[in-house]
Amino acid sequence: MGRRRRGFTFLEIMLVVLIIGILFSIVGPQLMGKSRKARIQATRAQMGNIETALDMYEMDVGNYPTTAQGLKALFERPSDVSEDIWDGPYLKRKAGLKDAWKRAFTYACPGEHNKDSFDLYSKGQDDKEGTEDDITNWEEEEEDTF
Repeated sequence: MGRRRRGFTFLEIMLVVLIIGILFSIVGPQLMGKSRKARIQATRAQMGNIETALDMYEMDVGNYPTTAQGLKALFERPSDVSEDIWDGPYLKRKAGLKDAWKRAFTYACPGEHNKDSFDLYSKGQDDKEGTEDDITNWEEEEEDTF
């Protein structure tokens, strides 16, 4: 008597693939939204670390690093700053100068938005300045709609 082989039919395999596709279409967008929020939160946290380091630099040196000196001044003493007052490095790792998308933060001092201190921001996921996904250390002014 011949042995009958038991396996999955093409229809059964297609049904499983269809079910997996449906589950992914339901769960996938929710996971993507969580990932985006997590990156934004991580970028804001890193900006907070940099702001704290900049404040420590300012307390020691008497002013924030200029735009030309940049955030590099948190790791390397600028040539025009005395060794006696620079007490850096102010951050533990240079990698801390990147956002959650692995791109460098943009720094300007004096700031265009924060005239008394500095502007610090990430261009966000789209890597374009001035778009709605930018993450900044200043409050956006809401336009009057009279």
